[in-house]
Amino acid sequence: MDGGTLVRWHVVFSGRVQHVGFRYTAYYLARDLYLTGWVDNLPDGRVEMEIQGGAAQLRKLVIRLKSQPHIHITGMEIDEIPVQPYERKFGVRGY
Repeated sequence: MDGGTLVRWHVVFSGRVQHVGFRYTAYYLARDLYLTGWVDNLPDGRVEMEIQGGAAQLRKLVIRLKSQPHIHITGMEIDEIPVQPYERKFGVRGY
């Protein structure tokens, strides 16, 4: 982690984000960046995620997701939400 204060974001991604391996790509990228949280598909074709870690690491995750050739993010809604102090891993929901 970047050594900064923990932050937690709730993010909703839109675009070509389902049926392209988004959740598992997010899982592996988050794990490599030592982030915690979860990712899940929404019924309307968007993907929802809560990610927690240092702000610089959260930004890196978003940049890396945007750079994936099979994923095409056209919009993101990002809100800062309360940190979950005892969370220890990142998970994939809804499978």
